[in-house]
Amino acid sequence: MEQIFRAALRAPDHAWLRPWRFITIAGERRVDFGLVLERCLRQRKPEADEAALAKARNAPLRAPLLVAVVAHLSDHPKVPHYEQRLSAGCAAQAMLLAAESCGYAGIWRTGEAAFDRTVLAALGLEANEELVAFLYLGTREGAAKNVPPLDTADFVSNW
Repeated sequence: MEQIFRAALRAPDHAWLRPWRFITIAGERRVDFGLVLERCLRQRKPEADEAALAKARNAPLRAPLLVAVVAHLSDHPKVPHYEQRLSAGCAAQAMLLAAESCGYAGIWRTGEAAFDRTVLAALGLEANEELVAFLYLGTREGAAKNVPPLDTADFVSNW
């Protein structure tokens, strides 16, 4: 985990604001966080059926470790909030790449809970903080998902 977090700390960071922080959720705390997700879903969608509630409650149990990647936004004359969010996103991506290089698997999730201020308050986020990602990290079970190949020519052009 030290290597994975060190990779995150190398994200692009204009003015060295370090506009990110990370909250780990492991062990039994995943069960507790699942209850938070369920309760908040009930508040957002009172009509949610038991299957949706169970999915929310069990979501944190999909991996042995969740990392909430938080963008800590500061007012700065040269670094807009948008750029700070991108930096936090780069930190999340660096963590995923580092996890893979260490032999682990990871997936980036958000969903409605990532934007629910009640969920964010339960995680201890301040008014100037936003959730960028829930990273689910652990050992891969089975084969890696087949990702379709892409042609770089479809995405690169000359000016």
